[in-house]
Amino acid sequence: MKSDWPKAIKILKKDGVVVLPTDTLYGLVASVDSKKAIEKIYEIKERDKNKALIVLISSLKNLEKFGIKFSKEEAKILPKFWPGEVSVLLPCKTSKWKHIHRGTKEIAFRMIGEKNTNLFNLLKKVGPIVAPSANLESFAPAETIKEAKSYFENKVDLYINSGRRKGDPSTLIRIKNSRIEILRQGKVKIK
Repeated sequence: MKSDWPKAIKILKKDGVVVLPTDTLYGLVASVDSKKAIEKIYEIKERDKNKALIVLISSLKNLEKFGIKFSKEEAKILPKFWPGEVSVLLPCKTSKWKHIHRGTKEIAFRMIGEKNTNLFNLLKKVGPIVAPSANLESFAPAETIKEAKSYFENKVDLYINSGRRKGDPSTLIRIKNSRIEILRQGKVKIK
């Protein structure tokens, strides 16, 4: 419900964790600035502590926060996929974001467009968020809020229902030497 989105913004600004519909599936989300909430996600998702998290952004400018400067080749390629359901693995060497990249020194980013009004507005107010799929490690992503609640029960501060969310996760790519390396074929098919 739309009325839950303002509540989600307040919760995320106060180290909370929310299950909400992303541009692909339901995500288990927290502000990138809240180490406490991010550690809670690892705990309640039973996620491997060495696996990095995906970050949702609302503009290329958000990447500056992570100290990411892209090459000319990346600057040409990124607008072909963003905004959209393509996650791009970018180098993030700073230890400031180790709680997200977990020592891999890479973070997958996905840009949300304005057509996804509620999520886009949330990102504008909260800033970038981590958004792994809403499921326990090695279980299928929750397609409904009922499934998400069966995974996390009362360990999440808010659930935002958007009906059944079914389908593929985002496509995951890396740009290297002007070439696109497909790491996971997902919602957007890339040849």
